[in-house]
Amino acid sequence: VDLDPGPPATVVECCRVALLVRDRLGPTAVAKTSGSKGLQLYARWDGGDPREAMHGLARELEAAEPGLVVSRMTKSLRGGKVLFDWSQNNTAKTTVAPYSLRGRPRPTVSTPVTWDEVEACTAPEDLVFTAPDVLTRVERHGDLFAGLLA
Repeated sequence: VDLDPGPPATVVECCRVALLVRDRLGPTAVAKTSGSKGLQLYARWDGGDPREAMHGLARELEAAEPGLVVSRMTKSLRGGKVLFDWSQNNTAKTTVAPYSLRGRPRPTVSTPVTWDEVEACTAPEDLVFTAPDVLTRVERHGDLFAGLLA
């Protein structure tokens, strides 16, 4: 699940949506920052076509939380909301890999985060990590993605 904030929304709003999605993805669900503005969720999926399932979930959340979630790509609809980009569930699409350094003026890293961190996020800076931060995190938490790969 790719969650992209439409300004002035930030990763804080992405975290709110992630918490709505978490239980639907199951116990293996893992969250990570994009290393930019958004949040991405990963889980093992045995429930049929993931693209179709996530499109349905995106529409469901958009109907339940119209002030927070949008499922359509139209830029004019995204202001202040989180795009639940269900279309990323496609082999032709790309996304940044966990632990990837982003080429930006402030080089941040796409970083796996705990659900406690997602729940506690109140400011965008809460989920911004640099390379040294990530090394420390892996020492402390291990690889939060390891459970998905087992």
